[in-house]
Amino acid sequence: MTDSAPESTDTDSTSGSSAVETLLVSSLEESTGKTAITLALARLAAAEGDSVGYMKPKGTRLQSNVGKTLDEDPLLARDLLGLEAEMHDLEPVVYSPTFVEQAIRGREDPAELRERVAEAFDTLAADHDRMFVEGGGRYDVGGIVDLADPDIAALLDARVLLVAPYEIPADVDDVLAAADAFGDRLAGVVFNDVPDAAYDQLETDVVPFLEGRGVPVHGVLPSERELSGVTVADLADELGAATLVEEGQDSYVERFTVGAMGPDSALRHFRRTKDAAVITGGDRAEIHTAALEAPGVRCLILTGGHRPSGAIVGQASEKGVPILSVQTDTLTTVERAEDIVRSGRTRDADTVDRMERLLADHAAVDAILG
Repeated sequence: MTDSAPESTDTDSTSGSSAVETLLVSSLEESTGKTAITLALARLAAAEGDSVGYMKPKGTRLQSNVGKTLDEDPLLARDLLGLEAEMHDLEPVVYSPTFVEQAIRGREDPAELRERVAEAFDTLAADHDRMFVEGGGRYDVGGIVDLADPDIAALLDARVLLVAPYEIPADVDDVLAAADAFGDRLAGVVFNDVPDAAYDQLETDVVPFLEGRGVPVHGVLPSERELSGVTVADLADELGAATLVEEGQDSYVERFTVGAMGPDSALRHFRRTKDAAVITGGDRAEIHTAALEAPGVRCLILTGGHRPSGAIVGQASEKGVPILSVQTDTLTTVERAEDIVRSGRTRDADTVDRMERLLADHAAVDAILG
């Protein structure tokens, strides 16, 4: 750590010598809409006449442990922002599980990694007025090589926008901890995907509290189905599922519930859920029936390769509830389905367009952009 201090100081002055205005978009958790917000802000700045660039110093959304598969976020950014930058500059560090293991064994030099990030940033920033830098999955990811988001912000002389979820007042503890980690570089917070039940309390109580503690809040973005869920059709495609009932495939699924209880308990449970897919064994006819009687169930995912009875198929068709069949067991299916929603596989130009409108309507964009 001591040896790397002079190196980081030199690198900081190099990357800070440019006149480019830099905003690092960080987040408290994975899948908080950070990518969509970063690209939406970049497009809003471009619409005002700025030349904008993008960078994600640590590639974290990988499809393989060794990091051979490229992170999807820089690819989307390059396409939407019309960038000609090379991937090794857009994403100089591939933060894969294998990379982390090597770092723990002392085979990755933090000083060299910082220099790599700074050099890539200078290359990308050379022709732009503004740079939008996307943080890792969470703001503390990368600490093992001194490249957590607070380290990146200092290295690139960046202001920081923190994207945070909110459901209960205790979530404020995490916001304050992150604010302390970023210090004076924190430009503000945007709460994203806020459910209706929490919206009023957040605006009435939490926002004034945070601003009283010196943490500016620049926006409260309400939950929007198209951004927080996945269509049944996309879910079927990602799971490699066979579609047994095709009606209702454009419905959105935001959560999953496992049908592992008795039929009476299942019906009570299913009636309390909303925009859910029920994952259960394909041979659990009583659970299938209970799920089809609940208004908040949008889809049945049957595991183990079992086919339901003709009566269940007919009832689902009549109610417009699609049935998907997968070969995997219930636990594996739940993990894969949750990962599909969590990883935001449906993100595309339409998602960024929707986020632009949300920011314009519910956030102080001028204050965020500085």
